[in-house]
Amino acid sequence: MTDLVKIFISAMLIENIVLMRFLGLCPFIGMSTNLKKSTGMGVAVLFVTVLATAVTWPLYNGILVPFKLEFLKILVFILVIASLVQLVEFYLKKTAPALYSSMGVYLALITTNCAILAVTFDVIIKGYSFIESLVYAIGVACGFFLSLVLLAGIRERLKIAPVPAFLKGMPILFVAAGLLSMAFGGFEGLIK
Repeated sequence: MTDLVKIFISAMLIENIVLMRFLGLCPFIGMSTNLKKSTGMGVAVLFVTVLATAVTWPLYNGILVPFKLEFLKILVFILVIASLVQLVEFYLKKTAPALYSSMGVYLALITTNCAILAVTFDVIIKGYSFIESLVYAIGVACGFFLSLVLLAGIRERLKIAPVPAFLKGMPILFVAAGLLSMAFGGFEGLIK
């Protein structure tokens, strides 16, 4: 049980996919304009990441490895992720059309989000069991969600903050993201 907690905490905080590994930056910057959009994107990424891991791990270990087809993993994993994103799109279009339209192109970009693909590869490289893989995927997705929500909160505060003119817009956003990344660097010694 403690190993699963370590995997989760490490994936969420210590090896945060966005702030420490710098993957998935496009939705991180694009969808953190307000709290509602970032929450919607975070939940969508959580869903796709966990399901992608739940589908790709058995496919890899149960079909690709026994038949010596490991070279197809990129193709198979991207097809699985694209299919899951389509499910999310259909669901959001029917149940939350306002959120669906506000997410725009970023929802489709989940398909090519390198963070999700990295999770599916990480669980194989790290040799995790199926349960450990799911815990890792949940941890990574929660870390992505946390990063989005934190940056969205910072951006909402920056709208009313007295920011010098030369830093307004993207420059202050990148400064804030850099400081957030440095803060997450402090978790490095948390689990040994």
